[in-house]
Formats: sequence, structure tokens, C-alpha cells
Amino acid sequence: MIEFIDVHKIYKQSDQKVVALDGVSLRVKAGEIFGVLGPSGAGKSTLIRCVNQLEKPTSGSVWVNGQEMTALSGAALRQARQGIGMIFQHFNLLSSRTVAQNIAFPLEVIGYSKLKRKAKVEELLALVGLEGKANAYPAQLSGGQKQRVGIARSLAGEPNVLLSDEATSALDPQTTRSILELLHDLNKRMGLTILLITHEMGVVKHICDSVAILHAGKVVEQGRVSDLAAQPDSLLAQEFFPRRNGYIPPPGAVLATLAFAGEAASQPIFATLARRFDVDIHILNGSVETVGNQRVGQFQVELEGANVKQALEYLHKTKVEVEVH
Repeated sequence: MIEFIDVHKIYKQSDQKVVALDGVSLRVKAGEIFGVLGPSGAGKSTLIRCVNQLEKPTSGSVWVNGQEMTALSGAALRQARQGIGMIFQHFNLLSSRTVAQNIAFPLEVIGYSKLKRKAKVEELLALVGLEGKANAYPAQLSGGQKQRVGIARSLAGEPNVLLSDEATSALDPQTTRSILELLHDLNKRMGLTILLITHEMGVVKHICDSVAILHAGKVVEQGRVSDLAAQPDSLLAQEFFPRRNGYIPPPGAVLATLAFAGEAASQPIFATLARRFDVDIHILNGSVETVGNQRVGQFQVELEGANVKQALEYLHKTKVEVEVH
């Protein structure tokens, strides 16, 4: 549904060049929630704004639903943008307009009749859970309600792609959960493809199917969230499951990271090792989490005993990923 091919974006500031995107290539499948994760300054917002051409790449191409956005301009670009909704961190609502008027604004631009606008606004208010708020003004709403208005407005043109630029970072944790659940519900109910920019690991863990990690304008890792979380050496897994760095095991002990997903996450792995191989297991840290609707576990352990080698060979034959330190 969305594809970036070797996208570069360079800004000129005085006599200097700032590289915001440095050869980004990634693909977002139709109907998935794709997260782009990274620290401030990584290029996340520039990336998402290249989708609807609010930012023009310096080089490379961006495709949406089989159409090359970077080749469009004028009326053709405006037409293509109707299929792409966008929600923002700070809501970007018009303070002088009511909730209904904010949602209706893109419909006015498209050219809907007054009667058709009214019906569509009522439908969208119900969709985002804001029945009864049509005549309220933004100043009368909570942050979560404002973001629901922003989501309703973004869906007015019936897009098949929704862009979310840090849409929950200005909200408290409880409100964030409710907005994420709404986005997840819209994704499933409407088949929306959602490209979601965030610096919050919890957002990726909660609703994303796939993720790309951006650093200094480059994609340093990408893939299915559940697959990456189950790889001991992946950057995402190390964020989900922080390690105890600098630990030195006693003589004769082996330090290892064990990672597993799906059915393997429900198996008594440690009990099996202890019983079958008479291995002492000291769990240094780790947990089992639900990631992308799949249980994923990762533990840093210290193994000790005469049969540690055989125990590790056994794990290699199962669906457990093992990294020996």
C-alpha cells in the first residue's frame, strides 16, 4: 500500500545541509498497522510527511496504492491526497469551529452538499464515540476527545491510508490506550492501512503489526513486530526486554539469552531443562509479553551444570532462539 524507494531528504539551513532521510526504503502492506520508531531528530515526521507530499523528497520515490506520489502535482496530487487521512500530535483543530464543523471542513473542500455533509458528520461522530458533542467547541473538549475529532476529520474523505504523527504523545496513559484501541478497531473494521510515527515502545507493542526503527535518517531495522521481538539480537527485542549489561557469570557457568514466541512461549522450558539435563538456571531478567497478538518471551539466564552443552543443543532443536554471551 505504501512504498519508499531510496528516499533522501536534505534541508538547507544557512550554509549547512541537514540530512533528514538518508536512503530510506520500506514497504507497508495493505491493511496493516506499521510503526516507525525512533528518537527525536531521527527523521520520523519528515518520513510520514513525504507520503502525502507535505514534504517533497530530495530524491527517491514514494508510492501509495500503486500511484507514484512523488510524480504528482496540482489537481492530480490533490485528488490522490483524498485517499490519505492524517492525524497530528497537537490535534490541529480550528478553534472557531464546532466539532461538527471541524469534521465537515474536508467535506466542504471536496464539494459535498450540506445535507450529505450532515449525514456523514453524524456517521463519523458515532464511529469515534463522540455522539452528543457535535455543537461543542475544541476548548470544551479533553485531549482525548480532541484527538477523536481529529481522527473523525481524517476519515471524512474515506481514505484507505491513515497517517498518525505522534498522535498519542500529548495524551495521558489511559487516554493513549483508548486512542490506540480506537485506531486498532478502525484498522480491523475498515481495513485501513495505518502508518504510525512514535517514539513510545508501548505504542508499537500495543497495536503495530510491523515496525521500522529509524536512526539519523536511516532504517536500521524493520520487520514484523513479533518476529523481531523473538530475535535475541534485534534492536526491538533489546528495547522490549532490557538486558543486565556488564554481568560476569561465575567460573563454569554460561550466560545466555533465550527468546521464544507463539506456542513455545507457553511451554515449561526452564522446568524441562532442569528436569531433563539437571541444569541449574538462574534467571537474571526477562519476561513474557503479548506483542502483535502473540506471546513473546525473552530471558537472560545463567546456566550451570555438567550438561549445559546438551541443554543448549536441545534448545537449538526447539523453537527457542539462543544467544550465548
